[in-house]
Amino acid sequence: MKYKNEAEIMHALGIDTWRHLSKEKTVRFAAMMPDMDTEVAMKIVEQFPEFRKFATDAFGAIEKAHEATLADGRHSLDQVYQALRENREIFERELRRDDLAWEQRKHLLELIQETARLASQKDTEHKRHVDGLLKKTMVGVGSALALGVVFVGGRILAQGKEEPADSGES
Repeated sequence: MKYKNEAEIMHALGIDTWRHLSKEKTVRFAAMMPDMDTEVAMKIVEQFPEFRKFATDAFGAIEKAHEATLADGRHSLDQVYQALRENREIFERELRRDDLAWEQRKHLLELIQETARLASQKDTEHKRHVDGLLKKTMVGVGSALALGVVFVGGRILAQGKEEPADSGES
């Protein structure tokens, strides 16, 4: 069964508010998560301020690390492109000389083509690198969310222990 809203989940757990989520029911809630719509599960988890703060902090740290890595990679790539541009300028300047034989001109043209191939190759490598970083970032985000759910579960259990025994749960 796929739970489509909070009311269905609370009904299945036998509670009328999330404050009545006991230790036993927290375990049942966690077991039900695969059967919940992702958006519904996230709405429920967002109701716990500790989780929102944890998730926000985790996403912020991951985003900063990702941006720094991208900026560093971009700086390195820019240096490579600059060196290739300078080489092309030298080769083009040499091509303007009147005293070059055909073989020398041909060699300079091949060198200019090689710099274009190298630039294209570096661009492709950079895109693969960025794609790999994005995948690692997504794994980090997923891990942070999983840890957050565990954290929230622990907070719910702790809050449940603080409630009086006659809270009407069965």
